Amino acid sequence: MSHHVHPYSHRLGILRDWKSRWFADRGQYQAYLKADVLLREFLTKRLRGMHVSDIEMERNDKMWKIVIKTARPGLVIGRNGEGATKLKAEVSSKLARLKLKVPKDFKIEIEEVRNPESNASIVGQMVAEGLEKRMPFKRVIKQMLEKVMANRDVKGARIEVAGRLGGADMSRRESVRAGNIPLQTIRADVDFAREKANLPYGVIGIQVWIYKGEVFAEKQKAGARVGTATHS
Repeated sequence: MSHHVHPYSHRLGILRDWKSRWFADRGQYQAYLKADVLLREFLTKRLRGMHVSDIEMERNDKMWKIVIKTARPGLVIGRNGEGATKLKAEVSSKLARLKLKVPKDFKIEIEEVRNPESNASIVGQMVAEGLEKRMPFKRVIKQMLEKVMANRDVKGARIEVAGRLGGADMSRRESVRAGNIPLQTIRADVDFAREKANLPYGVIGIQVWIYKGEVFAEKQKAGARVGTATHS
């Protein structure tokens, strides 16, 4: 029997890096992990609608850095940085309520995502927004697939929705795809995300796969050119 493996975890250490980068002793590990999980949940809810693709964390005893990658940095930062200052204060108070230590060097950095249509997480959020506005699900996923495939970087994509689609009594699964998505090739750069659309009659699950080509293909081509040049 074949097994379904998360495309992100499948490539950890090869093409992908960990979203939380820290090392802790036995005594600290539990507190670090608790802070990591709870803070990530809080930020995901707090920044919903701001097209956040990733929340990355780096920390040690003296430093804690949170990197928020978003397609709408202006909404997060706010006028004259008011939004970022308010967010930092909210995070600090949340950690204080949870009785978790905050290092002196605590900072939040906001990075802009240049191509949101080629990012699986942001595409999933766009689909969720369309469904929550009560738009027909088939039109939403087809239009979004066209937008994704319009990017030069994207070689293939697939969008799948499941649940009580269109308010039907029985749940079902629908998907659209274009191009190819080689999930078993580890050097294939496949971006994957899961999202939820909260509707009055239930939750609709959204899954997005975006294939951006093989990572080592360009290096091999470059090596082949050098080889032919030296040979000639």
